[in-house]
Amino acid sequence: MAPTPAAPEDPASASTRTPAVDPTRLLPQVSGRHHALDGIRALACLMVLVVHVSTETGDALAPGPVGALLSASALAVPLFFALSGVLLYRPWARAALDGTRGPDTRAYLWRRVMRVFPAYWVVAVAALLLYAGEHLTSVRHWVEVLTLTFPFNTSPHWAGPGPEGLGQMWSLSVEVAFYLTLPLFAVFLSLWARGGRTVDARGRRIIGGLVVITALSYLALVPQYHPEPRELMHSWLPRCMGMFAVGMALATLSEWAWRESGPDGPVRRFCRTIGTSPALCWLVAAAFYVLEATPAAGGRFFEPGNLWVSVVEATTSIGFAFFVVAPVALAPPAPDGARRRLRSVATWTDGAWLDGLMRHPVMVYFAPISYGVFLWQFIVLYLWRDFTGQEIFTGSFWLDVIPVLIGSVILGKLTYHLVEEPSRKWSRRFFSAGKG
Repeated sequence: MAPTPAAPEDPASASTRTPAVDPTRLLPQVSGRHHALDGIRALACLMVLVVHVSTETGDALAPGPVGALLSASALAVPLFFALSGVLLYRPWARAALDGTRGPDTRAYLWRRVMRVFPAYWVVAVAALLLYAGEHLTSVRHWVEVLTLTFPFNTSPHWAGPGPEGLGQMWSLSVEVAFYLTLPLFAVFLSLWARGGRTVDARGRRIIGGLVVITALSYLALVPQYHPEPRELMHSWLPRCMGMFAVGMALATLSEWAWRESGPDGPVRRFCRTIGTSPALCWLVAAAFYVLEATPAAGGRFFEPGNLWVSVVEATTSIGFAFFVVAPVALAPPAPDGARRRLRSVATWTDGAWLDGLMRHPVMVYFAPISYGVFLWQFIVLYLWRDFTGQEIFTGSFWLDVIPVLIGSVILGKLTYHLVEEPSRKWSRRFFSAGKG
């Protein structure tokens, strides 16, 4: 999935905040590097690799609870979408609540392009050279792949959600579509919010608008099946907008909590309750995960099923994303000092375990290279299975996942240092506002 770094701050959207905030309010973190959200990204990255390897070996397709739970790790995708909503919509939410100008759209789009495409092009060219076969000389195929528009090909020559070696990129295509349309959604929500005379009224209007967007994402399932099934629409943005809206709502609530009128209003209480109840939230998320592992949420191999199955799947995705991301996105800043150790009993008894887990050295290591790991994993998986002479849906997940993880990490780290970071630094020369 596409990287979702901290969203750019726009000077024009700055607001006057309460100069002295009562620490007992436990207001959410809304500025600076959010290391716990980076941990969610690392977790999602590992989940994506698990579902891809286990599907290729057939373990995720095997009957029984183990296969079902492995297949449900596809819920990593809604996590990525929700993270994008939180981090990228935040400056627009701030501006809409304050009634000020939002971020520079040109700078935002430029940063997104330079953050996503340089590393993707490296991997896409490698996949095309390895697996395009007779389509290697097809200009149309190259253009579709390099622009991430291949999910809109209504008569593809490949099986599954994407060309060989690039099957996971359908979700990156959805991300890019969201990046392009986010300024439009932001304008709509901002105009709608202007009808509110107070910050609380504007906040309610924004949340109401996001509820409408979520409802429309459910309605987008109808043309996917009627008057006839169109499975390709499963990998288009409209049906996924509810997952992005979850993150956008969390960004709005976190900013709204800082501006809410009164000493301790319902928004602050809600943020405090969710931010200090990670165990309960993740327990609910686990229930959604189990639901995803049942036939009620569809098949295990990118099978949209029917309309009602897709409704259940969409609900599962939205619910899982909310209850995993919310206690992190609405949590107050971590206390200064060393990271809390998970082996300490006090970390678990005083509720600091989530921050300790999300800022664990493993998560800190994976977070910056997660995009590269995501990009390379199918190529590494196929090369490894070709090297070991394995056929599709054969082999062992437990024997394949370690070498594939190691190979993806090595290539992901190289891509991060040789492509992602240089292109990001180069792109900053053109616009000074914020960071990509």
